[in-house]
Amino acid sequence: MDIGMVGLGKMGANMTERLLGNGHRVVAHDRSPEVTARAVEAGAAGADSLENLVEQLSAPRVVWLMIPAGDPVDQTIEALAPLLDEGDVVVDGGNSFYKDTLRRAAALEQDGIHLIDVGTSGGVWGLKEGYSMMVGGADEPVERLRPAIETLAPEPDKGWGHVGASGSGHFVKMVHNGIEYGLMQAYAEGFSIMKHKEEFGLDLHQVAELWRHGSVVRSWLLDLTAEALAEDQTLESIAPYVPDSGEGRWTVFESIDLDVPAPVAALALIQRLRSRDEESYADRLLSAMRNQFGGHAVKRTDES
Repeated sequence: MDIGMVGLGKMGANMTERLLGNGHRVVAHDRSPEVTARAVEAGAAGADSLENLVEQLSAPRVVWLMIPAGDPVDQTIEALAPLLDEGDVVVDGGNSFYKDTLRRAAALEQDGIHLIDVGTSGGVWGLKEGYSMMVGGADEPVERLRPAIETLAPEPDKGWGHVGASGSGHFVKMVHNGIEYGLMQAYAEGFSIMKHKEEFGLDLHQVAELWRHGSVVRSWLLDLTAEALAEDQTLESIAPYVPDSGEGRWTVFESIDLDVPAPVAALALIQRLRSRDEESYADRLLSAMRNQFGGHAVKRTDES
């Protein structure tokens, strides 16, 4: 099967390698010529432009996008659409907001081009373990993509599913990431409590390892936590700053729109925002209010 892969970041490059290793022909393009060259070294055909990529694909074409959500996806589809023909398929395997996917699918449909949204989970481990893929779109183009999807999945019949119409794949992936936020926050809080119980001198790596086997809280996230703690339990080299890539926010916004309570996802998101407030004006004001109503001591910035 011919696949055009646009975007060769870590996940796109790993997906390209997995496809190549299972007999698919991949035409690769990245805005960085050096990155495209690395894909060629791995066995892909290289393309120095979207035009060149489309020229090298047999019809009906499949162009798989692994690029950042937002404007980059819009810009790429805008440049790509005039090059494609009726019946061609564009796959968005990134973390696009599902409402953007609905808009893009409707626009491409006017030219007879299919947009398939593939919410993809697996990160840097996907090359070895396979990717969990949540697929949204019309039946026929999804079925056409089956050989590639089965190759990228952990097993042909496991770890992927056609979950519904256009937008549903990205919607399910959005909720997946909202759940992920909550799980990560729970682990982080639990290990923080144990770290602060200094009188026991707990070996946090040991605890993570023993929880990995037979425990109710065992998971892949715990496996990764154990690996991180094996390298450095103090984590002193890591700044206490936690980014978010958007899906957690979208999950919380959707819960509000649907009147569905999601306090764990919401609080996990708020904690990430809190980690970035180096100045914390709110905490300064809280201290000032305590001083005003109760005469409580205020710790000044010049105090050690």
